[in-house]
Amino acid sequence: MKTAMTRVTLRNLAAHKLRLVLTALSVILGVAFVSGTLIFTDTANKSFDDLFNDVYAHTSVAVRAHTDDASSAETEAVRTGVPIAEDLKTAIAAIPGVADARGEVNGYAAVIGSDGELIGGGGPPQLGLAWNGDPSTPLAEGVPPAKEGEVVLGERTAEKAKAGVGDKVRIAVQGGQQDAVVTGLASGDGLGATFVFFDTATAQKLLLEPGQYSLIAVEAADGVSQKDLAAKITPLLPAGLEAVTGDELKAENRSDVNEILGFLRNFLLAFAIVSIVVGSFNIVNTFTMLIAQRTRELALLRAIGASRRQVTRAVLGEAVVVGLVGSTLGLLVGAGIALLLKSVFGAMGLDLGGALAITPAAVAWSYAVGVLVTCAAAYFPARRAAKIPPVAAMRDDIVLPQRGLRARTVIGTVLAALGAGALAAGLAGTGDTGGTLALIGVGVLLVWLAASVLAAVIGKPVVRLLASWYPKAFGVSGRLARENPQRNPRRTAVTAVALMIGLSLVTTVNVIASSAKASLADVVDSQFGADYIVQTMSPAGLEPGVTDAVRAVPGVTSVLGVGLGAFTLDGDTAQYASGDPAPLLAMINRDVVSGTAQPGRDGILISEAKAEEDELAVGDTLSAAFPDGKTETLRVAGIYQTSQFIGNYVLPAETWQAHTPKALPTLLALDASTTGAAVHGALDKAVAAYPGAEVLDQADLKEETMSGLDQILVFFTLMLALSVIIAVFGVVNTITLSVTERTREIGLLRAVGLSRRQTRRMIRLESVVIAVFGGFLGIALGLVFGISIQRSGGEEMAILSIPYVFLAVCALFSALVGILASLWPAWRAGRMDVLKAIATQ
Repeated sequence: MKTAMTRVTLRNLAAHKLRLVLTALSVILGVAFVSGTLIFTDTANKSFDDLFNDVYAHTSVAVRAHTDDASSAETEAVRTGVPIAEDLKTAIAAIPGVADARGEVNGYAAVIGSDGELIGGGGPPQLGLAWNGDPSTPLAEGVPPAKEGEVVLGERTAEKAKAGVGDKVRIAVQGGQQDAVVTGLASGDGLGATFVFFDTATAQKLLLEPGQYSLIAVEAADGVSQKDLAAKITPLLPAGLEAVTGDELKAENRSDVNEILGFLRNFLLAFAIVSIVVGSFNIVNTFTMLIAQRTRELALLRAIGASRRQVTRAVLGEAVVVGLVGSTLGLLVGAGIALLLKSVFGAMGLDLGGALAITPAAVAWSYAVGVLVTCAAAYFPARRAAKIPPVAAMRDDIVLPQRGLRARTVIGTVLAALGAGALAAGLAGTGDTGGTLALIGVGVLLVWLAASVLAAVIGKPVVRLLASWYPKAFGVSGRLARENPQRNPRRTAVTAVALMIGLSLVTTVNVIASSAKASLADVVDSQFGADYIVQTMSPAGLEPGVTDAVRAVPGVTSVLGVGLGAFTLDGDTAQYASGDPAPLLAMINRDVVSGTAQPGRDGILISEAKAEEDELAVGDTLSAAFPDGKTETLRVAGIYQTSQFIGNYVLPAETWQAHTPKALPTLLALDASTTGAAVHGALDKAVAAYPGAEVLDQADLKEETMSGLDQILVFFTLMLALSVIIAVFGVVNTITLSVTERTREIGLLRAVGLSRRQTRRMIRLESVVIAVFGGFLGIALGLVFGISIQRSGGEEMAILSIPYVFLAVCALFSALVGILASLWPAWRAGRMDVLKAIATQ
């Protein structure tokens, strides 16, 4: 009997190829997202591992500034560190067991391209380095730099700059620009980073301070362990320096990368889970309908001796095959997605290089997800199939029993209450970002499940309402199209819910984005007090000449420099803005509500929100540790109205400059006697000679802010579009199987006078009302999610903005989905042979 059941399973698979393809598509797309994410992150991990192995291949111990919260990865761009004197390198080189000691100088340096723009940046670092013969960056061509005015470029850096050995290039460094001749090219500048090598003396002069190093890399002699060598070096180090092994450096870097890639992986997998959830609804619907169509066949199997377990296994066997096929194809599609992601990140500057890393774990997870999700979705339909009594095979009209909807009402209500509670708790905040996101995710999932359960309860009245105009507009076809979806509310609900999930998330994202844009526009209007700003994305800040250039523009009446920095304040790492405090607050239309706007050298200004959060008042003192290793006690001199422009802390310029070598402003705030295109154009011309600097007025700042939000919105919408596509396949699948299930019924309708055109119209109208039902559910839930998040968003989303035009487009899109999904099933229904259809059992 077991062999016979296997043959039955294989025969059913071979006999229904189209339904298998439609069902497998849901599995393919869900698995593709999972496998693509895993393959891409594994590829990125391998690329970084290879890089770290190469970079630290000849570093057994590194002597560096002691790391603490103020010099963590979060504030690395503004970190200077405790300087390391040259004579320390000499002392370390004399220690027994040291094969080589290399002094390293690291800082900012970028090649200026022929178009006047900086090469690289926007992610991967633009590094200025001292040439010290490090084997990890060997010379590939030419000779090392020997004096000021000579540089070696990384091979990929030179390629981007279209420069070769002997060419003249212009280099941007902190504090100005330098002309140089390229004397050689070095390898090692991978993953999008740019390398500019100077001779040691020039690097110290331009990037650090004469006679100082950023780090000393020590290579151990043969037979000397890294830990033993670090122990020998440590006694020579002054306060503020530490000796770490090469293995520890690799582990630190891997940890930082894993944290970033882990976030990216989880972020992308969240979209994959959405796709899988949507696909599971399609699978449930498909197998439920297939079992309904094969009721007599399954009853006959029971009648000739098949047990319930064997029938269940036969149905699950089909699910396993669908899962295996879908997982295999999904893995292949996922590799394509990984290649696409690799290209996208390459265009953004992170060039991973090399081939894709398809690991056994990625393959195993792809098959596990595809097969397990398919089997789990098919399990309950399989159980229902096993419960078909053998006597049903002797009946002409076999209908699977339908349970009442009372249990659904109770279960759905409970799930909705639990989901609302989890959402409320998450939106209220738990203090931990991971915990908050987890609560919100659980809340959304529970609300989805509640909507899925309750959709069958509300489906009949809602569909009746949505299709109430069908009979008057379309006659008999409209009346039938209104009644047919109500005959099986569970099927209608499952089909609609698949579309609901995708549209609910798309709606949520658009409500949040619209509210964020409106709120940011209001912030710009209320807090942009300057006529113009000049800003740069360079970590080195604006060149000194920029200030003089814009001050010389006719009509400019005042120029205020604003610097940015980081410190550890009573144990917490924080960012601060610096400048002349009174004009700085005036620039953002903020007033001091307590204390004074002139804090003095030992004072600090804090925002109202931070003062309330930390229970601080004027006169309180705070301990501030700066990245240069020095600590100061700062007095709260004033409390100002909270601003999103400058954050929670303002330090006087003297304090910032005392702890920041070569301190340069990141932003200039300008006031002018007149404004307009002429002044804006003159300012643009004044900063044209300084790459990276740009002039913005209020309208420009709004446009730039909105443009960034629009890009994020497009990204999220495209990522969520996959779930909508899966839902569309689900509607197609459901309508197609519905037509097959009702073959005899459609034949009888044709026999009593329903024309082919009316038949096609009936199918189309059914599909449209189901899709619109799902669309309205999705829009409603999306509004609930979006408004809830907006209300809990604080000042960042103070204004609720509903994108009504977008919601109308979503509603129209739902109707269009219904029309497109019905084209093939309607055409098939219209071409049925009436006599054959009537004879169908």
